[in-house]
Amino acid sequence: MRFAFKTSPQGTTWNALLDVWRAADEIEVFESGWTSDHFQAMHGTSPTIPRLEGWITLAALAQATRRLRMGTLVTGIHYRHPAVLANMAATLDVISGGRLELGIGTGWNQEESHAYGIELGTPRQRSDRFEEACEVLTALLGPDRTATFKGAYYELTDARCNPKPIQRPHPPLCLGGSGEKRTLRTAARFAQHWNFDTGTPEQFRRARDVLRRHCGSVGRDPAEIRLSAQVRYTGDPAKTAADAAAFAAEGAELAVVYLPLPYSPHVLEPLADELARTA
Repeated sequence: MRFAFKTSPQGTTWNALLDVWRAADEIEVFESGWTSDHFQAMHGTSPTIPRLEGWITLAALAQATRRLRMGTLVTGIHYRHPAVLANMAATLDVISGGRLELGIGTGWNQEESHAYGIELGTPRQRSDRFEEACEVLTALLGPDRTATFKGAYYELTDARCNPKPIQRPHPPLCLGGSGEKRTLRTAARFAQHWNFDTGTPEQFRRARDVLRRHCGSVGRDPAEIRLSAQVRYTGDPAKTAADAAAFAAEGAELAVVYLPLPYSPHVLEPLADELARTA
C-alpha cells in the first residue's frame, strides 16, 4: 500500500497549508497530496469560515513542491465547463512537471450550488452530465489536435487544448463516488484511479466488487484502475495506520489520510513512521 495526505483549504491560513505541503514533500512515505474543491466552507462548519479556491491553491502548491503528485478530491464537474477544466488541468500538469491527478465527481452540495447559481440537477442529470464531461476531458487532453463533441450538456466544435499535458495520454482521471448504477459504471469506462470517500472497509469492498462487474460489462481490465480510500486522522498515528491496513486488506492500493485542523507539519513524521510499518 502507498500513502497520501489531504488538506482542505478552509479554516486555515495559506502559510499553515504551505508548511504542511513543503514538509510532506520531503517525506518519501507520502506519494501525493490532495485538496478539496468547494467555494465556501463545508462539512457542518460555519459559513463565515474562509476557504481558499482549490485549483489556484493547487497551482501554488505545485510551485512550492518538487516531488508530490497532487489533485483535488474531488472537483464537482458542474463547477466549471469541462473544456475550461481541461485547459486548467493541462496547464497545471505542465507547470508541475507532470504531477497532476485529475480528481472529479458528479457534485453533491445543493446549498452551495444554489448560493452560486450553479445548477446541480437531479441525480440522473448529474450522472448524465458527468459521463459527458469525462468524454470532453479525455478528448481535449488526449493526443488529437482538436475535439468535436455534441451531447445534451456540452458541445465542442474543433476545440483545442494547447499545450497538451506532459502525462500521456492525459493526467490520470481520479473519479470519486460510490453510486453503484452510474458513478461506478462511469469509473469503469474512464477512470485510471477510483477513490472511495467515506465509509467502512466492508462498504469499500462492496463498491470495489460493483466496479469490477462494471469493468467486465464494458470490457475493461479492473487492474487498470487504481483503488484508493480516504482515512481520517484523529491524532493517533497507530490507529490511522491500522485503519489504512483494513482498507488494504480489501484491495485498496492507496490510503489518503485526511489531516485535521489546525494544520501543522509536526504531525507528519510520527504519522509517516506508523504508515511505513504497514506499507
